[in-house]
Amino acid sequence: MPWKMDPNTACKFSGAESETLKQRRTQIMSRGLPKQKPIDGVKQVIVVASGKGGVGKSTTAVNLALALSANDSSKAVGLLDVDVYGPSIPKMMNLKGDPELSQSNLMRPLLNYGIACMSMGFLVEETAPIVWRGLMVMSAIEKLLRQKIRDFISSSERNLYKSDKVIFIIHILQRAVIVSTPQDIALMDARKGAEMFRKVHVPVLGLVQNMSVFQCPKCKHKTHIFGADGARRLARTLDLDILGDIPLHLNIREASDTGQPIVFSQPESDEVSYISKYVF
Repeated sequence: MPWKMDPNTACKFSGAESETLKQRRTQIMSRGLPKQKPIDGVKQVIVVASGKGGVGKSTTAVNLALALSANDSSKAVGLLDVDVYGPSIPKMMNLKGDPELSQSNLMRPLLNYGIACMSMGFLVEETAPIVWRGLMVMSAIEKLLRQKIRDFISSSERNLYKSDKVIFIIHILQRAVIVSTPQDIALMDARKGAEMFRKVHVPVLGLVQNMSVFQCPKCKHKTHIFGADGARRLARTLDLDILGDIPLHLNIREASDTGQPIVFSQPESDEVSYISKYVF
């Protein structure tokens, strides 16, 4: 006669086994996470991320960096573009040329608008494709971050803003900002990004809802091209704050394309108020 387990016993066993497996999984995951590695002279490292391309991470990071610098001139702000395959910070910050070498043979970041910038875009031709994978990408990011920027940012009150490809440098992050449009497809990836940061114990400061609404410059009619308040709903679901609600506006796009970020070129504009209100 085949042996049968009492249903109540089976449920208890299944629950205990499930809890044991859960604890074991947590132990394995935490063991595999990289340890935090502070950067000498850098007080805060904040990543601007989304999990998806085309939602405005670089534009947001550039304008946030400028807003932070304008808010407190005693603190230096650095901008590290970690998009290896399509770096856009050089164009947005109107920077060209090769970084100079210090006496210790480390590259100095290029400087504009009071912001120190480092990007793969300084090291390769503008039209040259980069086909690196895996360890090559991680090694390049590590060198850009640690070996080539730390001798420039040296006081105890420095801030460093980063963007994109965060999974390679999770071990130096201290805070995260998630950028998303209100579109459902973008929000799916934004949620994954937020959950990833939680798993690796990086606090998420909140969400930035980008391209939230378009207002016709002639009739002033407002159209929610990517949907209305999607990021706000996601923020409530994740128990996070909405840090800003940035409209889809021609001035923001034109300022970025011409290398004169709107926080610098039009600091009194209505568009800047959307960006600055959660920084100041």
